Amino acid sequence: MKLEFEYGHGTMTAELPESTDVFIPGETVPDPPCLPQDWDSLYAATLECIRHPIGMPPLKELAGPGKRVVFVIPDIVKGGCQPTAHRRVAIRACLDELYAAGVDKGDILLLFSNGLHPRTTVPEMRKILGEALFNEFYWTHQITSHDSEDYDHLVDLGTTDRGDPVLMNKYVFDCDIPILIGHTQGNPYGGYSGGYKHCATGITHWRSIASHHVPDVMHRPDFTPVSGHSLMRTKFDEIGMWMEQKMGHPFFCCDAVLDTCSRQLELHAGCAAQMQGKSWETANRRTYVPFAEKKYDVMVFGMPQDFHYGNGMGTNPIQMMQALSAQVIRHKRVLKDNCVIICSSLCNGYFHDERWPYLRELYELFQHDYMNTLPDLNRYGEYFATNQEYIRKYRFCNAFHPFHGFSMISCAHIAEMNTAAIYIVGAQEPGIARSMGMKTRATFEEALADAMGKYVGPSPSILALPQTFKLSAVHLCMKGDDLSGV
Repeated sequence: MKLEFEYGHGTMTAELPESTDVFIPGETVPDPPCLPQDWDSLYAATLECIRHPIGMPPLKELAGPGKRVVFVIPDIVKGGCQPTAHRRVAIRACLDELYAAGVDKGDILLLFSNGLHPRTTVPEMRKILGEALFNEFYWTHQITSHDSEDYDHLVDLGTTDRGDPVLMNKYVFDCDIPILIGHTQGNPYGGYSGGYKHCATGITHWRSIASHHVPDVMHRPDFTPVSGHSLMRTKFDEIGMWMEQKMGHPFFCCDAVLDTCSRQLELHAGCAAQMQGKSWETANRRTYVPFAEKKYDVMVFGMPQDFHYGNGMGTNPIQMMQALSAQVIRHKRVLKDNCVIICSSLCNGYFHDERWPYLRELYELFQHDYMNTLPDLNRYGEYFATNQEYIRKYRFCNAFHPFHGFSMISCAHIAEMNTAAIYIVGAQEPGIARSMGMKTRATFEEALADAMGKYVGPSPSILALPQTFKLSAVHLCMKGDDLSGV
């Protein structure tokens, strides 16, 4: 069969055996039906949700004159930017409830929870919020982005009972009503975005994130395949609850379960400790898909240049490895232990140094000084995380924080841990792929022929994922898997 796989800014054609199984999220197995997508219907559903929250009083009862409110809003990486996107609808519905209860507009702040991601740019703010919300708050300086290196606006909350450090955004800590606008969307890091993951990563500090985005946590058997019961997820919950304990009140969460196209399937509001599990009930039906009747020898997909973390994600070698590993984490349940990945990528040497100013140095370090596997780099985490020039670029040049690279490295090694070989197809600078431990071939057909001769035999079972990074991903499972505990 002939299939098109993502490649650079276009696609690359592959001729695969007719026995290949193809999976496209939302199409091969349809999502549960989404809510009506007109503004009025979604607004009414969101208003109903926030008026009947789980485990805490309604927003209108919490609010009142003089109350200070901070909306904590996911950055551009997640959630969709369509006119009826959850962020836009939920913020407007919550604002109307706050205003009706007497909250003054001047006491409201919109804070993007970018964590160690690049701080949100003004064009991104406008794109995420839409013109109305943007104009309502931007010109009065009531929109900002979390800065995990601005110590005047961080609060050190000590450590959780487990000993994990917790530093959080001071605007959020000091306000009376912290509102988390979240997305319950499949994520290889702990099952789902939203819930406590939102605050535990989005408004914290690299030292907090270094308690869970590291090899000791990510290379455990409870991390791959993805689940909501890993140590990482447990740490998210503990950190979020620790924040609530120190604030003296819970976050008011408003989360949407999203489908393949980031449309709202279901809405939940309230305390994350109770709401999170409820939101996962529908999310599990959309995300953990019992699809496979056999385990696969080969997984085939393509990688564009620009996706998820931004332009260069599919050409920067460390980001490439993270993206490869994310597919292993999501789909490990349907892959054989000695499986092979075949993936198209330009792999042309474009690091996008402005966005990831530290990754070229990390990549070059990996080529030297007894660096045999990616975790060997981990000992340099604090050195990079405290590099003042890289920190300045994070704070003022819309770059990723330097410690983010170490969470990428921790994830990136998982592909090597769980595969017999990784082939990069179509690399313009194939030496870069080879220096990361991957094999290179010019075409999908050549890569498959080599894998058949060396690893998987003449009649491999093949899983093709032709729109891996264009659509919101799922976590594939075997048809007989017990998914009650995911």
